[in-house]
Amino acid sequence: MTKDNSPLGLRIVAPVVAASLVLLVWFAVAAAHSIPTTLLPDPGDVLQRLGRDLTSGRLWLPLWVTTLEALAGCALSALTAMPIAYLIAHSKLADAALSPYLAASQAIPAVAVAPLMVIWVGYGMLPVVLLCSVMVFFPMVLSTVLGLRSIDKELLDAARVDGATAWQLACWMEWPLALPATLTGLRNGFTLSITGAVVGELVMGGSGLGQRLAVQSQSVDTIGLFSTLIVLSVLAVTIFLSMRLVEWLANPFASRRRLK
Repeated sequence: MTKDNSPLGLRIVAPVVAASLVLLVWFAVAAAHSIPTTLLPDPGDVLQRLGRDLTSGRLWLPLWVTTLEALAGCALSALTAMPIAYLIAHSKLADAALSPYLAASQAIPAVAVAPLMVIWVGYGMLPVVLLCSVMVFFPMVLSTVLGLRSIDKELLDAARVDGATAWQLACWMEWPLALPATLTGLRNGFTLSITGAVVGELVMGGSGLGQRLAVQSQSVDTIGLFSTLIVLSVLAVTIFLSMRLVEWLANPFASRRRLK
């Protein structure tokens, strides 16, 4: 895992600049009228629609539902991924037995898993949460295993010689040292969990942004689709940057160095 030494301010400013450039290109293409508005609406119309939906409150409930589903799925996945990652990192037998199946699980598309969730647990928020959990499970396990295996073995051996138990090593050395990699997995998982929530709502229904996209698609509401997609993009970027900030704050040495 490579270290990211870029300043925190750059990580915040760079996405804003990139989004501004995309918006400028969108304005230029729309102003040229080379593409029908049914395919690419004018950004001004989209922003007006977005403003109306936000001020009227129509977007807040779907936004909250999708965020809650993604958060619950990510938390559920973390509760199961962390112990399994620890087991894989410390047991060659567990690594050999579980790793191929974890990798194979990534070949199954979420759209194919969603109908099974409906059959097993029915409709509602629960199958969407489970789908989010399945989608983010492998990235969390992989990053955590990488973090645990990157710890200096001599450091752990020295602690064992001094009488440290396996529980003490895990609590006071292994998990703290593997924290950057674990948080990276949580960050990527939470962002991916948004995708899982939207896919789940598209297939299984609900009251979140995914269901809103389904309704707008059926009614050929292109302006509404773009408006909802912007909300999803902003949500994903906000989560990504928030988790970046958590990683930065959780590493006292890195944060102290960058503040200088």
